[in-house]
Amino acid sequence: MNEDVDATVTAKTDLVVFLTEFRQPIDAEDSMSEAGRKVLLEELIKMIKRESGSRTGEDIEDVHDMRVATRRMRSALRLLEPYFKQKAIAAYDRSLRKLARVLGTVRDLDVQIDDLQKGAEALPDHAAGLAGAIALLDSRRADARAALVRLFDRGSYRRFVQDYAAFLTSPGKGARETDPETVHPFKLRHVLPEMIYKHLGSVRAYNDVLDDADMTTLHALRIEFKRLRYVVSLFGDVLGTSAAEFVAELKLIQDHLGRLNDMSIAHERLTELTDEFAGKDDADVRAALGAYIESIAAQEEVLRAGMAAVWNKFNTKRVQRQLAMAVAGL
Repeated sequence: MNEDVDATVTAKTDLVVFLTEFRQPIDAEDSMSEAGRKVLLEELIKMIKRESGSRTGEDIEDVHDMRVATRRMRSALRLLEPYFKQKAIAAYDRSLRKLARVLGTVRDLDVQIDDLQKGAEALPDHAAGLAGAIALLDSRRADARAALVRLFDRGSYRRFVQDYAAFLTSPGKGARETDPETVHPFKLRHVLPEMIYKHLGSVRAYNDVLDDADMTTLHALRIEFKRLRYVVSLFGDVLGTSAAEFVAELKLIQDHLGRLNDMSIAHERLTELTDEFAGKDDADVRAALGAYIESIAAQEEVLRAGMAAVWNKFNTKRVQRQLAMAVAGL
């Protein structure tokens, strides 16, 4: 590790130690702005912890986890818009969106390469051909990671992290003022039930269209599930064990939809990749990719066939009662 990188890692480690001192459990009596500030701080700490690994790429889960932290923060900022001044949070959302986009490029290639490596194991007769495709994608991943490291090294990124950390460790900063003479919901226990059930309603609205749903519809449902999971898990500390059980059930269907989405995207991108190997000498690569695409299509069919079962399980009274019990405890 060179001196510049070593100094950057040390600085980030010191920042994590500093931020950890400000961590506090959320409380149902917290105002929405301060409860939000607490959960955002938790996600920022997670994000910073994964930066070093995202630079090196030694473990692909570092980029994944860092990207998830940015997404959770962006989701939380959307939920918190009514409780913060727009000017106070808009710049942070823009910086997180930019970071998530660059992380996403690396993550997508990580997933593609990992899937192709597994495909080579499952299709040994085509392992050599798939190796050619993996080498091309690995080169693109190296370029994408270099772009990510450049972003990390920019002064604008370092200023964003420092400013955002200062914002999240300054209670009251940027929060909208409330009129003490007016009765209105502003505490977490006031607002969270409606917030949760609004997102649950958005999910359950898909019940009538699932039988003939195309991938665009299923992708939209996946996003709604993700938003529901974020709002429940972000504030899970005040919802108790019933909420944790509900999130576990929610994760099962979200993972099912996520894998189906991954298969659909992989099918599309690998078809495009096949076209890049158009030369006579690339016949083995094209044949290998064709065989792998066929295996993906078969997996898609299995996942589609299993969608009804995971959907029906999520909608059982037992699972829904878990969420109701958690909300009732507020």
